[in-house]
Amino acid sequence: MQIGPHLLRNNVFVAPMAGVTDRPFRQLCKQLGAGYAVSEMAASNPRLWATEKSSRRTDHTGEMEPKAVQIAGADPQDLAACARFNVERGAQIIDINMGCPVKKVCNSWCGSALLQDEPLVREILHAVVNAVDVPVTLKFRTGWDRLNKNALTIARMAEDAGIAMLTLHGRTRADGYRGDAEYETIAAVKRAVSIPVVANGDITTPEKARYVLEQTGADAIMIGRAAQGRPWIFREIDHFLRTGSHLPAPYVDEVRALMDEHLRAHYGFYGEFLGVRTARKHIGWYVRDLQGGEEFRQKMNLLESTDAQLLAVDQFFESQWTFGERLQYRLAEELQAA
Repeated sequence: MQIGPHLLRNNVFVAPMAGVTDRPFRQLCKQLGAGYAVSEMAASNPRLWATEKSSRRTDHTGEMEPKAVQIAGADPQDLAACARFNVERGAQIIDINMGCPVKKVCNSWCGSALLQDEPLVREILHAVVNAVDVPVTLKFRTGWDRLNKNALTIARMAEDAGIAMLTLHGRTRADGYRGDAEYETIAAVKRAVSIPVVANGDITTPEKARYVLEQTGADAIMIGRAAQGRPWIFREIDHFLRTGSHLPAPYVDEVRALMDEHLRAHYGFYGEFLGVRTARKHIGWYVRDLQGGEEFRQKMNLLESTDAQLLAVDQFFESQWTFGERLQYRLAEELQAA
């Protein structure tokens, strides 16, 4: 799998997720087998570039290459300038966001709202591709709603503009994240263009990853929500795609060490006050479906210092030894009965 000059180690990617795929999390996912990761989306508005939030979102210091920045906006020239700005700061790939379904984004005619204005999409694609000398990729959805799917038109437009890779989420803007992703449109796009196509949406297990690749003919898959709290899913899927066999669940001690590494990197990235608060969601994701996880999460959310969080997490995973040397996720039936 290759994007421009960048040869990737596999075809299992991390989806960009606002508030999730910051530098510590991206680095951890790459460490655990992800072949590629894209930053959280950076606003194209020049007035926001120097803010602490934007600077943090595009910080790739020490990150495993290639370094990819996703940009979002509705003005072609602002997006082109934003692309140049990020390339000057070290971005090796620019990804254009036309997939975000969040109202706050779409109300500004950004993200997947752009799919309603095909002439503007064309203008944006050409402006950004012509602005930088690094590969430009596009993440988008199948259309605005079920009656207005235009993924094929957008895909051909992108290839014509010089886009290096397409990532297609198998839902429309109106779908949000509801219902099941559909893969027929992704398959049709793959047949219609000669550039690499990445399938995204509802890929939660190694078996589902193989199924989606088979059904769509896509060159790669992109994992989003399923990686929250389980960053080792990338090595599990990569191993299954290569061998057809499953890796066992990770050792308790390995996850304990990974959690400590992730949290310390997270605190270093955000600082004590913000770090404690933004770490809570990650900790909650790690412990969900584990014995005692929900009770622990509620208590942990009351802690106000990094030291207290680190100690609590260490003690929680020490308690998981009671159930075996490997993580023991509760069965779905147990969860429903709980």
